[in-house]
Amino acid sequence: MGLIVIENMEFYAFHGHYREEQIVGNRFVVDLKIETDMTVAAKSDNLKDAVNYQKAYQIVKSQMDRKSYLLENIAGRILDALYAELEGIKKATVKVSKVNPPMGGKIGSVSVVMEK
Repeated sequence: MGLIVIENMEFYAFHGHYREEQIVGNRFVVDLKIETDMTVAAKSDNLKDAVNYQKAYQIVKSQMDRKSYLLENIAGRILDALYAELEGIKKATVKVSKVNPPMGGKIGSVSVVMEK
C-alpha cells in the first residue's frame, strides 16, 4: 500500500454562503491524500499501473471551478469525481480550506476534511 499526497493546491474561486463571496471570490487551498496499492507501478515504472496524480489535480481543479455554497459540498464532489474517474483508489481524504474567511475577525483559514 502507498500514499499519494498533493498539498497546497491553490485556487481562486467563488464559493460561499454570502452573495458577496460568490461575486468577489476568495482564495482556497486543497490538500489531497490517496491510498492505493503501488506494488505493480513500483516494479513496472509505467503510468498505466499507477493512480495518475496529474489527472487527480485536474479533477480537483474542475470541481473548484463549479460554484458552491458550502465547503462540504466541494469536498464531497471532489471525492465522488475522483472515485468515478480514477481506478485503484482504496481511500481518499480531501481537505478544502477557505483562506481569510469573512467571519468578523482575523482568521487564517477555515477547513473541511472528508474521506471516502
